[in-house]
Amino acid sequence: METGTDVYHAGSRAVQDRAGARRAADHVGRSVGQDIKPVAAAFLELQPLLVLGAADPATGRVWASPLTGTPGFVRAAGPRRMSVAGGVRPADPLATALATPGTPVGTIALDPRTRRRMRLNGRLRPASRGFAVEADRVFSNCPKYLQKRESYETVGDRVPRPPRRSRELSPRQRAFVEAADTFFVATVHGAGADASHRGGNPGFVRVAAPRELSWRDYPGNAMFLTLGNLAADPRAGLLFLDWTTGTALQLTGEARTEFAADGRRRVRFAVGEVLETPCAVPLRWSAPEYSPANPDPAG
Repeated sequence: METGTDVYHAGSRAVQDRAGARRAADHVGRSVGQDIKPVAAAFLELQPLLVLGAADPATGRVWASPLTGTPGFVRAAGPRRMSVAGGVRPADPLATALATPGTPVGTIALDPRTRRRMRLNGRLRPASRGFAVEADRVFSNCPKYLQKRESYETVGDRVPRPPRRSRELSPRQRAFVEAADTFFVATVHGAGADASHRGGNPGFVRVAAPRELSWRDYPGNAMFLTLGNLAADPRAGLLFLDWTTGTALQLTGEARTEFAADGRRRVRFAVGEVLETPCAVPLRWSAPEYSPANPDPAG
């Protein structure tokens, strides 16, 4: 198991120190390891959704992409290896990354039914029927800010339509983002990558302009992996899913963190490119039960 010193790079340490959270981060960091424990392996095999974050080796842009399959499509293939059957759509911006051996990737498996989530970061190895990730870091997060969705169904007759690309958010996409209660964020640092979750009541993401949005960074586990990565490398990718239609809205760009005098933090994201894919995901989830930990988005 890694020590707190091994888990964090200089970017995360700088944010932890600014927030006065280094001791708490060291405590939480002791739970990070390389091994996929039996309870984590069992959790993975129940999931129909995995979100992957990486940089496109062709452009350098960072994206977060959804992968879906029948539960069991993600599984532990060894104490430090996760196997994934299938892959992203051919038009997905990370299609090249998933075909490139050694690509640093971050993954997150999130189960809205139980408000549980697990992250596994490592190196990708393409395979004949999918890919594997050799784990560098495996850890779970608390259920804070996770919306509960009791059930889902799989729609098998909807073929993903061609993605729509643009340089900015349309009025309809802006409304979709501002109504979201969940999104995923991919970041990178040095030779690594990470995928994480952000959640809140609708309105917690604000769109200031067609090419700028922001969200408040709520208190969490004190690790500051996402903000630490952004301090080292501003590239980021966001993924917004429509939980009822399966539409995926992917954004790539750069983000920076603003620190207020009262200790609050806000992340501002500058949009570089927008990719919207109707029916990208075949999962249709029930209505959400918002987390009791969600702050008032107007605050």
